[in-house]
Amino acid sequence: MEKGADTVTKNNSHNTKIRVRYKDTDRMGVVYYGNYLTFFEVARSEFMRDLGLPYTKFVDNGFDLAVIEAKTKYHGNVGYDSLITVRSRIMLVKKVRVRFDYEVYDENDTLLVTGYTVHACINLSKKPTRLPLELRKIIDQKKETEHE
Repeated sequence: MEKGADTVTKNNSHNTKIRVRYKDTDRMGVVYYGNYLTFFEVARSEFMRDLGLPYTKFVDNGFDLAVIEAKTKYHGNVGYDSLITVRSRIMLVKKVRVRFDYEVYDENDTLLVTGYTVHACINLSKKPTRLPLELRKIIDQKKETEHE
């Protein structure tokens, strides 16, 4: 999956550019609806990396984020070789859970998809556990800069 430049914007959302591959499309020549969840995952991983906490580090520290809820709403379509931007944001943080919200735009800034994923933090035994302090600090810092 070709990925373009990633950026963190002024409102603390993260933009990830993704080039739609032929395999991402269906018989009608548009992105297969289920692939937007994969695009969400790519954006979320890049966002975490840019926050200084790539998933590999998270897992090496004995944690994982299991998806426990996902929602998508479709507003438009794009096809093969389109360059899309997935804007992601951390919207809700609880003791064990974190929610990421997403907006997907085409090259003309037309909104294609909105959605979110909710993740539960789990330990090596696959049991729910509090979000690591390091992640909470990073999220709190992002929220503070939002309100400045």
